[in-house]
Amino acid sequence: MTAFGKLIRTTAFRLTLVYLFLFALFAASLLAYFAWNTRRLITEQITTTVNVEVGEITSIYNRRGLHGLYTTMGNRALRPGANLYLLTAPNGQALAGNVGSLAPGVMSVPGWSETAYRRFDDQDKTDHRALVRVTEMDNGFRLLVGRDLEERRRLFGIVAKAAQWSILVVVVLGIGGGIFVARRVLHRIDAMTGTTKRIMAGDLSGRLPVGRSGDELDRLAENLNAMLERIEALMTGLKEVSDNIAHDLKTPLTRLRNRAEEALAKSGCEADYRAALERTIEESDGLIRTFNALLMIARAESGQARGNMDDFDGADVANGIHELYEPLAEDDGMMLKVKTTPAPVHGNRELISQALANLVENAIKYGKPAGAQPLGADAREILIEARRDGDQVLLSVTDHGPGIPEGDRKHAVERFVRLEASRTLPGSGLGLSLASAVATLHGGELRLGDAHPGLVATLVLPARVGSSDRLAAQTQDVPQKAA
Repeated sequence: MTAFGKLIRTTAFRLTLVYLFLFALFAASLLAYFAWNTRRLITEQITTTVNVEVGEITSIYNRRGLHGLYTTMGNRALRPGANLYLLTAPNGQALAGNVGSLAPGVMSVPGWSETAYRRFDDQDKTDHRALVRVTEMDNGFRLLVGRDLEERRRLFGIVAKAAQWSILVVVVLGIGGGIFVARRVLHRIDAMTGTTKRIMAGDLSGRLPVGRSGDELDRLAENLNAMLERIEALMTGLKEVSDNIAHDLKTPLTRLRNRAEEALAKSGCEADYRAALERTIEESDGLIRTFNALLMIARAESGQARGNMDDFDGADVANGIHELYEPLAEDDGMMLKVKTTPAPVHGNRELISQALANLVENAIKYGKPAGAQPLGADAREILIEARRDGDQVLLSVTDHGPGIPEGDRKHAVERFVRLEASRTLPGSGLGLSLASAVATLHGGELRLGDAHPGLVATLVLPARVGSSDRLAAQTQDVPQKAA
């Protein structure tokens, strides 16, 4: 398709033509209304002038008779730019006036009419148009008084010519403006199209150009760029997950196979086979937990869990996690405590509970201070806290272990990422990833901070308004729980 063909097919050019047609129609209607009113005004002026003259001539006739009428009409007919005058006898013979000829039948019908005429002194012998009034007088005499319509014709011609030129200018400027606007829009659309082609070819880093005008195309480009950034992040995450699954799950699967081969080659009794099967089942359970965590992260990131959201108190979740993990923490030499105030939340209770449980498991597993010296009570303490802070609800877990260096905190929430200090302990590297995905699903975030020493992992969630505020009001009289 040629450049001009593309241009005239654009929506901007077609809209310009529609607006041009409407504007031209409006301009033509306005000029026609002006011309019609001008014509009507001139006609009214003519009729008023003629009526006054008819009244004056009739009055002179009544006072001075035919002789006075002849004299008056003769004098008036000789004036420059005089009106039309004609006096006829009952038999139709012209007696006085300046009209040489009229259209047939004009003098036979009293009243107003528009007719062709010629004056006595016309040299060109061409017909003119006039608006005349015929009045029947005493004894069958008829009086014609009229006014030439040349002035009205000229004015109407001026208006008509102005209308033609105006419409022509409007059409030319409209088409020119339409081409200019369409070319600008087409240029921007072509730039967007080129970017989208590069993106479809595999370059997910491409972004649509955004101008400085802030118009609808810029807003569209900004929204599409935000969508492209999200898609790029998801595709990058998918690639990383695929790579990590292929890399990190290869080891446990290889270990499973080696143990099965070892059991077949070396085991000679039922007890050896049983032990090998138990180790295989244990390794399989670890793989299942890893895949369950991946599925839960995918469910959170895709937004599928939004359908199971409800109002609940985050403090109840914190208290339930404390009761569940307190024996595990004691077996590992740690002290698990909880501190809660009403924290109304609207969300998926199962996912938020799992995210908080992951934070507690990480604190129990990695929250022991470095060194071989005996641990004091403060060093062994892990605090679960739930509280409301303005329009946010904070669910946090604080330990006093080595923590996470600030430079590694952004990296720590990625899938299958395990920092050097934690590689000697069992785990899949998905706990913080799941917590971050759950927080994002609920419109919040996962914050990793410094407890001096230790780590503060906080789920920051939007506080629920309305029904959750009523929940908070109902629990204001309940004293905060600390264990």
